[in-house]
Amino acid sequence: MSTLVLRQDEGGLACLTLNRPEKMNALTVQMFTELYEHVQDIERDTEHTGVVVLRGAGRCFSAGNDLNDIAAGQPLPMPHFQAKVIERLANLPQPVIAAVHGHCYTGALELALAGDLLVAAESARFADTHAKWALTPLWGMSQRLQRRVGLPKAREMMFLGRSYTGVQAQDMGLANFCVPDDAFDQQVAAMASEILAGSWFSHRANKRLLINTDGMSVRDGLAHEVFRNAGKGPDMQDRIAAFRQKK
Repeated sequence: MSTLVLRQDEGGLACLTLNRPEKMNALTVQMFTELYEHVQDIERDTEHTGVVVLRGAGRCFSAGNDLNDIAAGQPLPMPHFQAKVIERLANLPQPVIAAVHGHCYTGALELALAGDLLVAAESARFADTHAKWALTPLWGMSQRLQRRVGLPKAREMMFLGRSYTGVQAQDMGLANFCVPDDAFDQQVAAMASEILAGSWFSHRANKRLLINTDGMSVRDGLAHEVFRNAGKGPDMQDRIAAFRQKK
């Protein structure tokens, strides 16, 4: 039996790979079931996992939801299952990098938007084609897309259904970075290493601050930061001492 989501761990990095390359990693209920199991494990393992990379095997990240699954009315383990998996992924304590090459359409874009950072290869192609199939988003597109690219651009993507290149994705703020395909793996690995070199305590605390204050007024957000935030972690003294010794 094939594994639809591969997990590889090395040096604090957990790499999750959508593994249906013969079907362009089209998303199925079983794929989400396996992804959910990995996310649950990673969520509990903050001591050994400091960053997560989500990517696709073969020619692309994912062509989107498997239309055969939709047509067959594939039963879900629980109501709104895929949305809950994506929300759990987005709220992992660790920073999540979505590494996108090739197609990233509709449901796949909703999945990629769970990343704290999105790295696009020049070959990447992004689109929201819900309207092509008489569908509406159920996995977070209407909320996460506009927060990333702004409301006017989100409307453009959702109403027109056009495809956007990796460079265009970077220009509109959908992708944080766009890199040449031949440097894609290297750049993703370097970014993960850069995050891992920072304090894992700080990364988790910063992510919590951003999530917990989303939608607050500036006044309330500042109060949350000042009064409900530790400010320093257990590795602070060691990091300062190492810096002073090196200097």
